[in-house]
Amino acid sequence: MACNSCSTGKDGQPKGCKNNGTCGTDSCNKLTVFDWLANMSLPNGEKPFNWIEVRFKNGRKNYYKNTENLTLSIGDVVATQAQSGHDIGMVTLAGELVRVQMKRKNISTEGDDILKIYRKASQKDIDIWQKARDKEESMKVKARQFAIDLKLQMKISDIEFQGDASKATFYYTADERVDFRELIKVFAREFRTRIEMKQVGFRQEAARLGGIGSCGRELCCSTWLTDFRSVSTSAARYQQLSLNPQKLAGQCGKLKCCLNYELDTYLDALKDFPKTDIKLKTEKGTAVCQKTDIFKGHMWYAYEGEWMNWHKITTAQANEIIEANKKNKKIASLEEYASDLIEDTKTEFENVVGQDSLTRFDSPKRYNKRKNNKSRNNRNRKNKRKPQKNKNEAK
Repeated sequence: MACNSCSTGKDGQPKGCKNNGTCGTDSCNKLTVFDWLANMSLPNGEKPFNWIEVRFKNGRKNYYKNTENLTLSIGDVVATQAQSGHDIGMVTLAGELVRVQMKRKNISTEGDDILKIYRKASQKDIDIWQKARDKEESMKVKARQFAIDLKLQMKISDIEFQGDASKATFYYTADERVDFRELIKVFAREFRTRIEMKQVGFRQEAARLGGIGSCGRELCCSTWLTDFRSVSTSAARYQQLSLNPQKLAGQCGKLKCCLNYELDTYLDALKDFPKTDIKLKTEKGTAVCQKTDIFKGHMWYAYEGEWMNWHKITTAQANEIIEANKKNKKIASLEEYASDLIEDTKTEFENVVGQDSLTRFDSPKRYNKRKNNKSRNNRNRKNKRKPQKNKNEAK
């Protein structure tokens, strides 16, 4: 249902690109939830949860009540209730796990705004929906040109038709507020359908479009990440990353969400480190922190005026010196502590893969003298057996 090769065919059956959800063109596995309760039976007397999760284009999901008690399974194409008309989507989750998802997203199962599933999509519904989907790319090119002609500071990133082709939703991004009233009139006159404009953020735009990140995998926001937390440059500073916007920014133009993944671990490790702006007072001079190694727990200090000479000490030693300074005591020098950290730089490699020695070809090849003598004798015998021509005949 996502990319052209994985979309539903004319007969209602999925085409299938045989890539098992990793096609990369439109992410067949966008925000997919594995139903780990599918093989478990309900206790006696318990009725199955009658809410269904339905996915639409580019990972847009919604939850609908199965009031008609239809027998639905993952992958079925269904016609669902919309604000006007009906929409077409694919069932992505059913059963008790839908209850968990709705509770996590704070979606109530009671109220007047409950949406329902009408029926399984017929062949006519699928044909109308497929024809509407085929128009989206050409419409997007025209829509962008109309926005440029009207000199609007906005970018139309995607278009999504409703399943019955009665409405088209235009998703756009903009830095400031845009007056698109004239643009809607142009769209309605050109495309002959109801128009809805929906502004999304830059992160949401990247999640809808999908893509491959610098790590070589599909974007987290388009595969599994559902909540977008704010990312600041302090996260990069704590992890000692260079503040290079080209490396820290993702495809959305904002800071990468993965900067927050290991931030808590770094913050826990930095609790044992003294602040880098605290100077160490020694009898030789005042030392200033130059560098820290969070993984090994080392810190480098240099005396004021001798910035080229760094002295490596541990965090425990740095804290010990700071405590001594608080008591108005000075140590002799940092060299006393740094001398204890002299390490052997010789690296020993071990054969951990079960491979042969890398120098096995360096030794000269040994020839078997016995074998060579045998082959030489055989050649001499062959030469003796050959008849020798008369010298006069040869002349």
